[in-house]
Amino acid sequence: MGVRRHGEHAAIADLFTAERGRHLGVVRGGASRKMAPLLQPGAQLDAAWRARLEDHLGSYTVELIRGRAADAMGDRLSLAGLNAVCGLLSFSLPERLAYPALYARSLALLDGIGADRWASAYLGWELALLEETGFGLDLSRCAVTGATQSLAYVSPKTGRAVTEAGAGQFKDRLLPLSPALAGLSDAPGDILSGLRVTGHFLQEHLAPALGSRPLPAARGRLVDLLERRSP
Repeated sequence: MGVRRHGEHAAIADLFTAERGRHLGVVRGGASRKMAPLLQPGAQLDAAWRARLEDHLGSYTVELIRGRAADAMGDRLSLAGLNAVCGLLSFSLPERLAYPALYARSLALLDGIGADRWASAYLGWELALLEETGFGLDLSRCAVTGATQSLAYVSPKTGRAVTEAGAGQFKDRLLPLSPALAGLSDAPGDILSGLRVTGHFLQEHLAPALGSRPLPAARGRLVDLLERRSP
């Protein structure tokens, strides 16, 4: 997911793994030009971790399975998407807690960068990230009336859907429920509307639970690019 320099020659790699979740370790020589192509955002690695004790930082030896950053360099939107995924994973997840479903979904999302409907898949991924971190939305029925049809809003406090009738005089305080959030539209405007909803819950619910750190700038750059390319 990410890497930072450690001393003169080494680097600390922040990896998202299938069995151990987000896991950090030192890569010897990780600051060298030789290792740079391996330690890029979105790279898929064969990584072996060793440490004297389980709670130590430990060290990694890594081999490249698939690099993605170089492929994304030719398209600003693809590069922004890759960096947004990696940035949000590093921002959101605690260390050494497995998220196998999110891992599989993240891998599929990164494999599909640049494909048709990728923005829609990315929106679905943000919904899954919120669900996995305990801030999932409930768009199955109206929180007020219990109705399952004509859902029009999302409560910014609870993440539950609300109908027009259920909203009543409070509709101005609610978030519009984009059909893209239910997978019913991949129109650019609907996707952006959906990202405004997921962005609200990332910023106002998830971030405060993590110490009110700002969301990764990469996520904002991705949304900005989508807005510019929206007709």
